[in-house]
Amino acid sequence: MNVSTLGRPIEILLVEDSPGDVRLTREVLKDGKMLNNLNVVGDGVEALAFLGRKNQYANAPRPDLILLDLNLPKKDGREVLVEIKTDRHWQRIPIVVLTTSQAEEDILKAYNLHANCYITKPIDLDQFIKVLQAIEDFWLTIVKLPAE
Repeated sequence: MNVSTLGRPIEILLVEDSPGDVRLTREVLKDGKMLNNLNVVGDGVEALAFLGRKNQYANAPRPDLILLDLNLPKKDGREVLVEIKTDRHWQRIPIVVLTTSQAEEDILKAYNLHANCYITKPIDLDQFIKVLQAIEDFWLTIVKLPAE
């Protein structure tokens, strides 16, 4: 595993309520090419608390990349996307929307809210693994991420 061009492991925030998707994402990124720290929260309220370093997240690292599901409990991913992209401290954090929704309205809304990309989760396990590996290849090894 390589250290990122940031000179440290890449901090990833996964906002996902499906334990199976969390487990699979953790496994793929653990075996990946780039050294990373995967932080996981299960809903939109927790995601914003993590970013704001509130309560149990007081010492949370600033993510270099956010993987965001849209269909979340408490506060959905669309609302989280709005809050992140309108906050000057967080707006430069790249957000990959990774969701089951194929609805054109969700795709348009995500891009209108400044998501950096929109990926529909494949149903097939092997395809899902390939998608996660492609995300890692692109976002963690090719793209230059902002330091802050």
